[in-house]
Amino acid sequence: MTISENKIYPRTGDTQTIYLKNVITNPNITVGDYTMYNDFVNDPRDFQKNNVLYHYPINHDRLIIGKFCSIACGAKFIFTSANHTLRSLSTYPFPLFFEEWGLDKADVADSWDNKGDIVVGNDVWIGYEAVIMSGVTIGDGAIIGTRAVVTKDIPPYTIVGGVPAKPIRKRFADDIVASLLDIKWWEWETEKIKRNISEIQNGYINELC
Repeated sequence: MTISENKIYPRTGDTQTIYLKNVITNPNITVGDYTMYNDFVNDPRDFQKNNVLYHYPINHDRLIIGKFCSIACGAKFIFTSANHTLRSLSTYPFPLFFEEWGLDKADVADSWDNKGDIVVGNDVWIGYEAVIMSGVTIGDGAIIGTRAVVTKDIPPYTIVGGVPAKPIRKRFADDIVASLLDIKWWEWETEKIKRNISEIQNGYINELC
């Protein structure tokens, strides 16, 4: 059992910050241990309703978030149904209003282009009111800047920002990134992480390796 098991509020007296995994009920959303979400505007326990948008069961798309991620207030994950189809001569979602237009109810998903899952790696920091679009994969250790709109995959340990989000710089040299991706400290047992917190915080990669 991890420290985060079944615990919603990791800090005594702080109801704005939660371990996200323990409030998720949607089977198409998976969140790893210790990933936290902070919301000072809405109840953070309403993350599914307020932050995961256009996520309808008909599409079977998933939101997958790794361990030890930090998600800031107002970050949004926008799924397939927001993408009105570009295959049609019109962007109007006629199949969605099948009753009005005498169309087949089974074709309702033709209203949009299916972009696929959103996958967020481990130890990712997503800034205030950032937007992650469907079909995007964010690598381990990446940082998404405030109000960035992520429309393309982000490599591990890369800082991005802007609209649309573009790389600003890598967090570490390539050899350090390779070492971090190799040791995967986020997969360690809780006690091992505790023993190595100082090395993680202070950047002592050689000691971790």
